[in-house]
Order: sequence, then C-alpha cells, then structure tokens
Amino acid sequence: MRTVDHILEVPVDHRLPDGPTLSLYAREVREPGGEQRPYLLFLQGGPGGESPRPSTVDGPAWLQRAARDYRVLLLDQRGTGLSSPVGRYDQIPGDDVTAKADYLTHFRADAIVRDCELLREHLGVERWSLLGQSFGGFTSLTYLSLAAESLETVYVTGGLAGVGVSPDDIYAATYVTMQAKCERYYRRFPGDRDRVRAALDLARAGSLSLPGGDPLTPGLLRSIGGVLGRDGGGDALHHLLERDPTSPAFSHDLERLIPFHGRNPIYTLLHEACCADGSASRWSAHRVRPAAYDEDETLLTGEHIAPWFLQERSELRPYAELADVLAEREWPRLYDEDALREADVPVAAAVYYDDAFVDRELSVRTASLLRRVHPWITNEYEHSALRTSGEKVIDRLITLAREL
Repeated sequence: MRTVDHILEVPVDHRLPDGPTLSLYAREVREPGGEQRPYLLFLQGGPGGESPRPSTVDGPAWLQRAARDYRVLLLDQRGTGLSSPVGRYDQIPGDDVTAKADYLTHFRADAIVRDCELLREHLGVERWSLLGQSFGGFTSLTYLSLAAESLETVYVTGGLAGVGVSPDDIYAATYVTMQAKCERYYRRFPGDRDRVRAALDLARAGSLSLPGGDPLTPGLLRSIGGVLGRDGGGDALHHLLERDPTSPAFSHDLERLIPFHGRNPIYTLLHEACCADGSASRWSAHRVRPAAYDEDETLLTGEHIAPWFLQERSELRPYAELADVLAEREWPRLYDEDALREADVPVAAAVYYDDAFVDRELSVRTASLLRRVHPWITNEYEHSALRTSGEKVIDRLITLAREL
C-alpha cells in the first residue's frame, strides 16, 4: 500500500466561510499502480471516532479489498484524530458553557458533509463513492440529502438511520433489541446472571473501582451491554464475568467496555444529537428506558447515555453542564426525504437483523425512500461486521452495487 496525506483548512461554521477554521485530515491509501482508480471516501462510526489506521499487522481487511477497486480516503471527521480534535472542556472554544455548546453544534453530519465537499473540490474530483459504517452511514444519508450529484456509489454497513423519527423512537427500539440480546446471552451462559448479580452487590457496597480510582457503580457496570452487539461479544463478556470482580484484570477489562468516557468527548456530548433529525434529544435514552430495566437489574444497556454518566465518571464531570445545554438544543433536520427519493445513486446497504445500535425496521423504512437501493438484510453478522468479516461484507456490497 502507498499512503498520501491530505490536509486543508475548513470553516468551523460553513455559513461563515471567512470565519474561524479548523484543520481537516484525510489519509489516501492505494495499491501500487492504483493512482488513477476512483476515490472511495470512508466515513467511520461514532460520532467522534477517528478513522482506522492502515497497518501491515492489523490493518482492516476491508481496506485491502476496497483498494483493489479504489483509492481509499480515510477521513478523520472534524473534531477527531488529526482533524483539530475536540479535547478537554477547557480546550473547547468559548468563554462560557453557552458559547462552547454553540461551537459543538458544528460537529454533526451536516458539517461533516460540507467538509467532504471541500475535500472533493480540493482533490479536483467530480464524483466519488462513500463507505459509511454506522454513524458514517448516517452521514452518507445526509450526503445524499445535500449533495447527491457528487456521489457515484454509496455503501452502508449498519448505518441506515431512521429518517424523520424522534430520538425517543430510536432509543426505545434499541432497548427492545438489547433486552432480547441479554436474554439470549443468559440462555447460553445461565450461570452468568448470578455472576452479574454478585458483581452488582459488590458495586453497591462500594467494593469495586475502576483503574483510575472512580467507583464502579451499578449503573456503570450495567452499561457494558454493547459488547453483545459485536461479533464474538458474548464470549468476551462471559470471559470477563468468569474473573474475580475484585481483581485488577476485571477492572481494566470492564472499563474498556464502558461506552462513554473522556477519551472521546464528541461521542458523549453529541451522541443523541446525531440522532436528532429536527428536534431536541432531552436525554432521550434516559427518559424512555423501559420499566423492565428497573425490574431486572441483570439487563444491560448499550449506547444509552444518561445524565448520571457525567457525574459517576470523574473524567466526564467537567462536561456535565455542557451536556445538559446540548440536550435541550433544538437541532435542524439532518435528512431530506424528497432529496433521498430523487437521488439517482446506487446504494448497497448491509442491514444487520439483530443490530443493537441501529434498528432494523427503521433501516428498512429508510431503504424504502431510496430510488436505487439493494438492502442486504442478514443475521450472519453483528454491527461490527465490516471489521470482523475480513473482506466478505465489503466484497458483497461492491457486487450488489454493480447490479443496481
């Protein structure tokens, strides 16, 4: 593989092209001799995660397959990686919490798409293709809404977002899937339900802590259910619960499964905002949590943030007031149904039947809006399939798109 760095300055607020700017970074990856192949822009999951790094040791297999047909652009979306990352609370521009919240309004999919358009123009490309994983799929739908004429083909993996629905609808649906995954897990490992109860008893007694010294509270312990939405996640959870919960190994391994943390502020602060298609989120996942989760403490949560997360984790505490302000923000629309219907772009989309993070039925409903789409609905994989399937998922999508 050969790599080329691309860096350009883009406006923080695209409505103010002469205003403050931030740096945008993308790494071009291509095979030797692939200099004339068309571009494929990869939009990673998140929000707030950086693009994967190519490596001869553990580089993603999908990248090797994609590079046989494309020059792949691994974009660090604004605020991530080498693209002027959003950091500690005091590093976020703004003299007060309102100003900082205003700054962060420019880090959703609509701004990312406009960054991409500037990058496309910078490279002198008329049209290119997209590969959107999870949140990257959401961003691909926004791209189809705003600038479909710039797109050749779109591939989506676990990222056909609900269009025109509220965050409440989205999180209510993912709770149903998460509860089903928990019950399926306990049928497979029936002894683990008691192990979870025992660990929760220790957490309530104040006997467990995280590596940095924060108490491991029952809420934090129950937040690790997202692992069940990944390929091989049930095995990983079982091997964790086999350990003594008071051991350092248990503490370190469990912390890696807690979804919201200080390493990735955008994921915590804008997670619900990136589902808000014309509304405020108002701590949606916390408000719509089913009563079953109060009745059965062994049910685990996934990507379901709550205000208490920012109080129980010391590294998130400085962001607590900012998170409250953002939760009350009325967000503009991310998607345009009419534009999606009119977009004459082939879309091949993997829809995972038991996806814990993106509801299948909402994805199918969104697929029905698209003019040229091939939804591949499968229960062979989980949400992480692009990374864990080797070349299989990306190869299947490339084949499907050629038939459209």
